[in-house]
Amino acid sequence: MEKTLKIEGMMCRHCEARVKKCLEALPQVTEAAVSHETGTAVVTLSGQVENDVLKKAVEDQDYKVLGIQ
Repeated sequence: MEKTLKIEGMMCRHCEARVKKCLEALPQVTEAAVSHETGTAVVTLSGQVENDVLKKAVEDQDYKVLGIQ
């Protein structure tokens, strides 16, 4: 299962690394492909994760989640 997060505020590869690290720290996330250029993070999940959990992980790093599909 995959979910795509639309994220505002990422400006560089350092931002990508912060978002990738916080998402991959979640137990059900097996991989996070993050791009500051497109403002997205595509997460691959091994189990069900509520959108609020993904959103909180990113927003705790001071980025804004605009939507999750």
